[in-house]
Amino acid sequence: MYARWVPEDRILTMSLWSAELSKLAANAFLGQRISSINALSALCEATGADVSEVAYAVGRDSRIGPHFLDAGVAFGGSCFQKDILNLVYIYECNGLTEVANYWKQAVHINDDQKSLFVNRVVSSMFNTVSGKKIAILGFAFKKDTSDTRETPAIDVCLGLLGDRAQLSIYDPRVLEEQIRRDLATNKFDWDHPQHLVPSSPSASKQVSMAPDAYTAAEGAHGLCILTEWDEFKTLDYERIYKKMEKPAFIFDGRNVVNPEKLRNIRFIVYSVGKPLDPWIKDLPAAASN
Repeated sequence: MYARWVPEDRILTMSLWSAELSKLAANAFLGQRISSINALSALCEATGADVSEVAYAVGRDSRIGPHFLDAGVAFGGSCFQKDILNLVYIYECNGLTEVANYWKQAVHINDDQKSLFVNRVVSSMFNTVSGKKIAILGFAFKKDTSDTRETPAIDVCLGLLGDRAQLSIYDPRVLEEQIRRDLATNKFDWDHPQHLVPSSPSASKQVSMAPDAYTAAEGAHGLCILTEWDEFKTLDYERIYKKMEKPAFIFDGRNVVNPEKLRNIRFIVYSVGKPLDPWIKDLPAAASN
């Protein structure tokens, strides 16, 4: 079938199980790489190292390479977690529990990364975001798509809503209906036909949508960058600072902005895996009870 449009020398022929495991393993390896660099990002913050410098040095080793070594709030999308968990299931069905647990850790670290991000936001903002407006820039799981399946923005937003934050969300491609549906839908219901997914609430008092980043940030106490859209790199952050409440916080979950430039504007900045802002450095990574 594929030979009709794919060159023969690019078609790999193998057994059914080899083909199935090859597909699962490819995505599992990629997800594992992201979880590995994210695990290092927490240690970089604790020691004062810069995860981008560490990733660059590691990626210079030709045996490792530079791809998929960008630390961030977590990986998302429809494939990585699903395929890792499918691999775990096959291991467990074959009695290989210890190896299954090894692969589970890639998913656990990914989930923990989102929790760490939320905890960092709350602890930095005087141990609570209750009643505070938080601007959310980006909701898609990556730039240049409207796909929100397993986007880390869902868990980050739900974590902030759990502490009664007021969210103003802007994404250049994701529709309001989709965002509200994602925030009202059980974790794995996105894989069901849309007519079987519970309808989103008509309006949530804690969530509003913004037509652009500047509107989202107006009157906000903090701003979270959750998708690496190119436009977020070139925003007029001085304009944003003037419209935000003070002190003004930026939590960069995708390392798309220059922390030092923003600190010169007088923002308090957190970037994943980067040397911590003096304001944040002596605070616990999680809010105290």
